[in-house]
Amino acid sequence: MNSKLDPKALSVTPEEVYLQRRHYLRLFGMAATTWPLAGCTEDAKQHKVIDVQANSVDADPMRASDPLTRFEDATSYNNFYEFGTGKGDPRRHAGQLRTTPWEIHVSGLVEEPRSFSLLELLPETSRVERIYRLRCVEAWSMVIPWQGVPLAKVIERCKPLPDAAYIAFDSLADPTQMPGIRQATLEWPYTEALRMDEALHPLSLMATGMYRRSLPPQNGAPVRLVVPWKYGFKSIKSIVSIRFTREPPETTWNRMQPSEYGFFANVNPDVDHPRWSQRSERRLAGDGNRAFAPRIATLPFNGYAKQVEQLYRGMDLHQWF
Repeated sequence: MNSKLDPKALSVTPEEVYLQRRHYLRLFGMAATTWPLAGCTEDAKQHKVIDVQANSVDADPMRASDPLTRFEDATSYNNFYEFGTGKGDPRRHAGQLRTTPWEIHVSGLVEEPRSFSLLELLPETSRVERIYRLRCVEAWSMVIPWQGVPLAKVIERCKPLPDAAYIAFDSLADPTQMPGIRQATLEWPYTEALRMDEALHPLSLMATGMYRRSLPPQNGAPVRLVVPWKYGFKSIKSIVSIRFTREPPETTWNRMQPSEYGFFANVNPDVDHPRWSQRSERRLAGDGNRAFAPRIATLPFNGYAKQVEQLYRGMDLHQWF
């Protein structure tokens, strides 16, 4: 794992990938269809690691073929440190979050820094449905149907300048609404970032809903990022600002613990966390008891290798995980 943030390594984008940026923008249309939700079946009482290589390439990468996680589990077992460090804290405390009105301030290397309302930046007419696997760095995972706007379309509305190479996001940090902010657990606000080619990839989504409902507060209402080939901490919640930069921005977990949490944070079963293996994960899906969730083999890039591995061609994935 990387011990420090190396701007030179972070800035390496293969030439053919950089030239595909316009190609990604032309792919907007492929996401305009709404897909039906997958069914839910699972043998939840198996404790052995189940081989899921058959699902490593979905026929439609926008619609994972795995059984869905129950809405109850997806909204009651998650991390959102602004509301506390326990898995149930977000649901207990996030109900007081005020999500209307909501503005997102766009700044940095853009034609015109300004604030957008949620509907201006993510209009309902641009919203799509995606069913993605979500893999937490803590080695548990879910399968969630999201609704939102492709991040590339959001970027288009922000009008970044040609030399913008990165996009950074900040979460809301309001101690009057978020009890976790009153603790020094992390440096607030929570910040995450992507390289521009990652952000423009058709899989990257700004989610405003899940399970065909508005995004619950504990899951990052009213808008969060979803990047399915990366560990979940990259999918920042309750976004209030977007910045476009030339240099790689600092990100919260990478700044706090660079030896444990990489800037890229791509799901990689061959690179263990210093305190646990990443070769398998506890899949919280289907209608079984969460306590008996089976362990399944973790897939490179969370099963999206065919779609995204070209973004990292030439990089040492054992170092830049």
